[in-house]
Amino acid sequence: MATLISSPAGLARADFQLDSPLKNRRIVVAMSGGVDSSVVAALAARSGAEVIGVTLQLYDHGAKAKRVGACCAGQDIRDARAVADRLGFAHHVHDHESRFRDTVIDQFADEYLAGRTPIPCVRCNIGVKFTDLFQLAKELGADCLATGHYVRRVMGPAGAELHRAVDPARDQSYFLFATTQEQLDFLRFPLGGIEKSVVREIARDLGLGVAGKPDSQDICFVPDGDYATLVKKLRPEADDRGAIVHVDGSVLGEHKGLIHYTVGQRRGIEIGGQAEPLYVVRIDAAKKEVVVGPRRALAVSGARLGEANWLADVEGREVLAKVRSMAKPVAARVEGERLVFAAPEYGVAPGQAAVLYDAADASRVLGGGWIEETFAAEEV
Repeated sequence: MATLISSPAGLARADFQLDSPLKNRRIVVAMSGGVDSSVVAALAARSGAEVIGVTLQLYDHGAKAKRVGACCAGQDIRDARAVADRLGFAHHVHDHESRFRDTVIDQFADEYLAGRTPIPCVRCNIGVKFTDLFQLAKELGADCLATGHYVRRVMGPAGAELHRAVDPARDQSYFLFATTQEQLDFLRFPLGGIEKSVVREIARDLGLGVAGKPDSQDICFVPDGDYATLVKKLRPEADDRGAIVHVDGSVLGEHKGLIHYTVGQRRGIEIGGQAEPLYVVRIDAAKKEVVVGPRRALAVSGARLGEANWLADVEGREVLAKVRSMAKPVAARVEGERLVFAAPEYGVAPGQAAVLYDAADASRVLGGGWIEETFAAEEV
């Protein structure tokens, strides 16, 4: 059972899983400009290894570059460089703004236009952060790539495994389900067993200016959380009005644009005079319809997964499935492309990820996939 490091005295366990002596090793640290990656860099430097910090510039314009809680923009790059200067290691900045726009921001807008609920931070991890940083670290001759994510890399009988962080309040494993085995072999996550308060304490002890910097937000490129304005700017048709249709086929009214709705939503539907509360059951982008119904209409028996990434064999295995980042994992099984729930699940939205954990060891991430479609509970 992994234990949580709740004081700096326990930091000897925050290792980089490299053979000693580390003075002969080169560690590339992905630096976002926040306190977590800065402390990872500090721990790497303390180990005696050669450290190279790398920051990807993902955007640097307007409010997004200045907003508290953003990452990888103007001030964040300056913060990362200040940490590198204070700790005495090299720091590189690479401009990936165009790739970030193409693979994350545009895809985010396209998903809403298609009536789906996207998770841009996972797309960023899949492409820009892990794939691009992985290649950069290799080109720099690194022995590993270390990040400030709160997950754990555990060596199992068959090699490196991905596990939840010891602190459940900080766990980011849901967002890293698409990490490939090749990437996992090279990645290191030294904060997976450390309490956040300890991370900030280390930063304060080292005199790092980022010690009190707020945590980054999930959608870092959306100022003030107003994603609808961004999507309307990129895909104006996503704001077109259309019909709100009951699951029984009756038209109840007009919606304000598909971008304002997601499966499972109750507030904001603005349809009165109903015998029971209404929820968004599905979104038909082709017809520009928002289909609503009572809560029981949300029940699904399973989902079809696309772009699956597996870190272990899951066919016929008892698993725990998490279908939203804040959802409680539920019992399920995998049958080909279909994820089948042991009991009906509610509010499962296409565009979200289904992340699977081992039922025998609930901390271990087995992989997951994108929810492409769902199957009503009565189909079982």
